[in-house]
Amino acid sequence: MVALLWLSPVGPASAWDRKVKQGETIARSNCARCHAIGRLGSSPLHVAPPFRELHARYPVEDLAESLAEGITTGHPTMPEFRLEPDEADALIAYLKSLER
Repeated sequence: MVALLWLSPVGPASAWDRKVKQGETIARSNCARCHAIGRLGSSPLHVAPPFRELHARYPVEDLAESLAEGITTGHPTMPEFRLEPDEADALIAYLKSLER
């Protein structure tokens, strides 16, 4: 029964897929001008780490609070931006999907 629910188009798998897709859209519109956001390619800004490598630096879940409160870095070209909590969750889901 659990396996059927997991494969169901209205079950948890599709909710995860929607969240990942929303996160990819957020990354494309907010981050892609500097970061490589996909599984391949170099970042347009060479100092911006590719998203697919972030999990090797730290747990991407640790970004959730920063994304919701206004992420800032020591790098002067990184703009400060703030996401709604559900948007931050979606972006984290997308980053997690790149770990596979």
